Amino acid sequence: MPEYGRHIQEMVDYVKTIEDPADRQRNAEAIIELMGILNPHLKNVEDFRHKLWDHLFTIANFDLDVQSPYPIPTAEKLNQKPQVIPYPQLGKTHRHLGKLVISLVEKAKKEPDEEKREAFTKGIAYYMKLAYNNWHKEIVHDEMIQNEIDFLSGGALHYNQGDVRIKFRNNNHSNNNTKRYNNNNNNNNNRNNKNQNNNKKRNFKHQ
Repeated sequence: MPEYGRHIQEMVDYVKTIEDPADRQRNAEAIIELMGILNPHLKNVEDFRHKLWDHLFTIANFDLDVQSPYPIPTAEKLNQKPQVIPYPQLGKTHRHLGKLVISLVEKAKKEPDEEKREAFTKGIAYYMKLAYNNWHKEIVHDEMIQNEIDFLSGGALHYNQGDVRIKFRNNNHSNNNTKRYNNNNNNNNNRNNKNQNNNKKRNFKHQ
């Protein structure tokens, strides 16, 4: 371990040659203290002394006959690969809906109360409509939502067409409203300017 330097490596190699068990143990503990001084950042790590002892056995190539206050590590244990985390499989047909919608459908299927299950279904349909509109920029039909909820739930959830309505704002309509608002403001400003000019002329004549 190069972060400890060659002097620590030489000390560990020397400790391995000591025949007296008590003397060997005392020198190993002294090396642990020195390793902690050389790497003060380990003190901020949880169980830093445990890590120091693991590092000592690693430097000794796991061939050091001393007593450790912690379980003595082995090369197989420290070098073993972590377990592979399986990637979630959402299926090939409804990946566009995402894991959230599928988990909501599964939760709604387990709801015993019929009214709550119906409300759950409406909430899922509402979210699906919003998602379709955000990604496709078009109004989605209730028949499509009904078919997908029926497919995902295996017929356990029933969505009635027309239960959920969402008003989608048309960009052209909003632009027209903005133009109309700007035109009205311009007209009002022009009227105010004319009135101010007329008032100035009246005041000048009276003077």
